[in-house]
Amino acid sequence: MRPKDVLFAETHEWAKKDNDIATIGITDFAVQQLSDLVYIDFPKVGQSVKKGEPFGEVESVKTVSDLISPVSGEVIEVNDSVSSNLDSVGKDPYGNGWLIKVKMNNPSELSGLLTSDAYDKHCEEGH
Repeated sequence: MRPKDVLFAETHEWAKKDNDIATIGITDFAVQQLSDLVYIDFPKVGQSVKKGEPFGEVESVKTVSDLISPVSGEVIEVNDSVSSNLDSVGKDPYGNGWLIKVKMNNPSELSGLLTSDAYDKHCEEGH
C-alpha cells in the first residue's frame, strides 16, 4: 500500500513535501521492476537538480536506470546509509529507503505529479 501523503512521477520516483523541502525516492513498483539493486549513484549535497532531469542512477542486476528529479532545487541531504544497505530501498522505499532531500525552488512543481491512486492506475496500464 502506497502512502497517500506522497506524490509520484510517471518515471517512478516519489516526492514528499515538508514546507519547501521535498524528500525523494524511488517507488516500490520501480524496485520490483529492477529487482536486485547493486548500486545507487547520488548527487552531492549543494548540487542543483532540475525537474525532469537525471540526478543519479540506480543499477540492478538487470539494468542501469536514470533517477529523474520530480522537482527543481538544491540537494540538502543525501541518504548515505542506503549506499551500504540497498535492501532498505526495497523493504521501506517510502521510509528509511528515501534517497535525497531537495530545497525546492518552486514547490508548485509538485502539482504536476500523480496522486497515489493515479500512480496505481499508471502502473496498472503497464508504464
